[in-house]
Amino acid sequence: MTARDATIRITRGQGGEVEVDGTVDAFAASVLARAGFVTYPHLRGVWTRLPFDLGRTWENEHATWAAQMLTAARYAVDLDPDLRHAPTPASGSPASTSSRTKTAMTTQPPPGTSHGRQR
Repeated sequence: MTARDATIRITRGQGGEVEVDGTVDAFAASVLARAGFVTYPHLRGVWTRLPFDLGRTWENEHATWAAQMLTAARYAVDLDPDLRHAPTPASGSPASTSSRTKTAMTTQPPPGTSHGRQR
């Protein structure tokens, strides 16, 4: 049985901390670190959790993101339903949600034309 066959569980512990249980190999550990999880050694192995006191919304976003990345990497992931992040609906019209507007774009000369000094 490989590490990818074992289930990685992301849960909220009794103290309110978001922690990871299960077999975590080096790649899964790097994915969890990318999502904001920190690792602490202890007597029975390693404790992987999110930092404390950053708010439930932040914890839910990062736990959901970690679960999505691990699932995309074909790990079996069990995410606590309490940790699922529900994105907030966008306010305003669809045009206002665009990240780029025409006024922010600059015009470029067509390819092959030179501007500036010549060498």
